[in-house]
Amino acid sequence: MDTTRLGRTGLEVSRLCLGCMSYGDPQRGSHPWSLGEAESRPFLRKALDLGINFFDTANVYSAGSSEEIVGRALLEYAPRDEIVLATKVHGRMRPGPNGAGLSRKAILSEIDNSLRRLGTDHVDLYQIHRWDPATPIEETLEALHDVVKAGKARYIGASSMHAWQFAKALHLADRHGWTRFVSMQNYVNLLYREEEREMLPLCLAEGIGVIPWSPLARGRLTRDWDETSARSETDAFGKTLYAATAEADRKVVEAVAAVAKARGVPRAQVALAWVLQQPGITAPIVGATKVQHLDDAVAALALKLTAEEIAALEEPYVPHRVTGFS
Repeated sequence: MDTTRLGRTGLEVSRLCLGCMSYGDPQRGSHPWSLGEAESRPFLRKALDLGINFFDTANVYSAGSSEEIVGRALLEYAPRDEIVLATKVHGRMRPGPNGAGLSRKAILSEIDNSLRRLGTDHVDLYQIHRWDPATPIEETLEALHDVVKAGKARYIGASSMHAWQFAKALHLADRHGWTRFVSMQNYVNLLYREEEREMLPLCLAEGIGVIPWSPLARGRLTRDWDETSARSETDAFGKTLYAATAEADRKVVEAVAAVAKARGVPRAQVALAWVLQQPGITAPIVGATKVQHLDDAVAALALKLTAEEIAALEEPYVPHRVTGFS
């Protein structure tokens, strides 16, 4: 497994990050398709065996049970210092005031809750899951800075937002001497390329690591357009991402199938190889609910697409409504 630096930091991460939203108690939270602890642990073990050292979860995944499952397994399977553990804050964790968002109160409470669930005294990357329009970004940034200075997080990162918002946050951190975001977890794949307009160039210019979520478009790039999965049938958020561009997106899926057939490899390898070859991409976040998902992800690292193949994959794309921020 190759490693790379996360942005301009000295932190070494594997070229793939295992996304852990699929691992959690299906009876908790809003992910009824998630795998329980006994089913999840083999995937975490195999990821480590394949050389993946980078794991991403969030406090809101399966109402905190993802952090519990991931923390117990990883700390049993590997020394803490060999793992790059990332989690996120923003989503609603309890009803009523201060149960969600990026206020100072929420951040300082939720980092302690996440550490308790994960069973560790620090996370390597603490990320804001979304922008909080109800909280001044200065309040959020200073609270995150204090989390880092308290030793509870080594680095901080951000997730899907407008490029102007991210630029503002970077500027304010520099202006006040607060800890700077080192990574951007955004939505990038062959079915959604709007980040190429502003966010990806900004990250390249500022030395920000890019760790895209859903590089396989929630599995849509890995199967025929009309084929469904248990997750796709119950994933309300996923259904909102493609409704307006279905015909063009179908053509992209067909292009992936054609390249995969010509190469004699699964479609997942082609779609992920495209993401890996885009400028500035550090480590795509891959999900795995079947062993083959991990094998395909690792194989994609060695699959080098030609310029002609990349052109064929990109040609059917049409502009999409900016999305992924909710």
